[in-house]
Amino acid sequence: MKHTLIAAAACLACTGASAQVSLYGLADIHLTHISGYAQGGVTRLNSGHMDGSRWGLKVEEDMGGGWKALATMEGRVELENGSLGNRPNSGNQLPDRLTVGLPPSVANALTNTAIGPTLGVNTTNNLFDRQAWAGLVTPVGGILAGRQYTPAFEALATFDTMNTQSSLSVGQLGTVPPIVDIRYNSTVQYRIVQGPWNAALMYGFPSGAAGDDSRLIGFNTLYKTDSFSAGIAHNTKKNTAGQQSLKTTIVGASMNTGNWLVSGLYGRIEEPNSSSGPALNAGLTAAGVPAVIIGNVLDRLKQDADLLHIGLRYTLGRPGHHVTVAVNRLNDKRAANADVTSYGIAYAYPLSKRTSVHTVLTRFNNSGTGQVAPGGNGYLGGVTARAGADATSVSVGLRHVF
Repeated sequence: MKHTLIAAAACLACTGASAQVSLYGLADIHLTHISGYAQGGVTRLNSGHMDGSRWGLKVEEDMGGGWKALATMEGRVELENGSLGNRPNSGNQLPDRLTVGLPPSVANALTNTAIGPTLGVNTTNNLFDRQAWAGLVTPVGGILAGRQYTPAFEALATFDTMNTQSSLSVGQLGTVPPIVDIRYNSTVQYRIVQGPWNAALMYGFPSGAAGDDSRLIGFNTLYKTDSFSAGIAHNTKKNTAGQQSLKTTIVGASMNTGNWLVSGLYGRIEEPNSSSGPALNAGLTAAGVPAVIIGNVLDRLKQDADLLHIGLRYTLGRPGHHVTVAVNRLNDKRAANADVTSYGIAYAYPLSKRTSVHTVLTRFNNSGTGQVAPGGNGYLGGVTARAGADATSVSVGLRHVF
């Protein structure tokens, strides 16, 4: 249940008007068993299997005449230990395709210094890692600024039948490196809503650090009704050296006919230059690694893939009580051929309006140099024992929204 608070007196003195401040959150804890790791099967409590556990503050002030002031600050929390971030079960381990054939010293540097320790979620322990932005709603649209979800990720979440929940979500197929920028810092976004149609345009600024020429441009346009939805979205990013890096395009649609929902999407993933390439290049150069080997490493981090998803959900009488089946496919177009297919079934049973139990069974079939292990909405699954090794995830747990 949302708890409505009154803004601090100092804030009221500044604005001259009252504002509504809402405290909200979500607590998700699951017992999960995942097979396929180098250490064998792993059974553990995970926070954030269906949805990342979080808490946040939302501020809204109605200034009249179609104008509103808004702000959101949202942080994650790992329920199993109270921390702000997490690491995959496979630790620093990288996919074999990133290290095989390299000099042992270089492979070790990538695994234990350059890339491996960065794998995970909020490894820098930022307090409001999930969202932190403020904005204005005007009669001609909204303008929001800060750390926000990107337009392409918004479309992926809309047309993923699982809405990014659990190991069955299509977004679980590409994490090392990621196939979409989920959030981005220092962004300005313009949003407009006209009946069932809405659209967004986003620009992400460089960090301000010396030599940083990174930026992100994203847009989406979505048409949503109770029975049919469709949309398209695109993110394009330059890395800190100003090189074209990750580009993600999502096209999707869904139909809702009473108890049945069918949804699907197609994604095009391209990364001609690694997003982390400049920092990696500088670090390996400083360590005395020859340029030809550095070039080889950076080539391995490029992406060229097609993403496919189709899902079917049946609601069993009341909202929140449903069964979902889905199939996902990442078709790697590179010579590495790191293909992966996932499929499975998810069941949700509501105990009340805000509390539900969930169980999910997902199978990951890796082929070629594919090596993806199942994760959850709030954490990375990591990688399997070796290239081509498959994995299975079984999860049961509790989700509470407040």
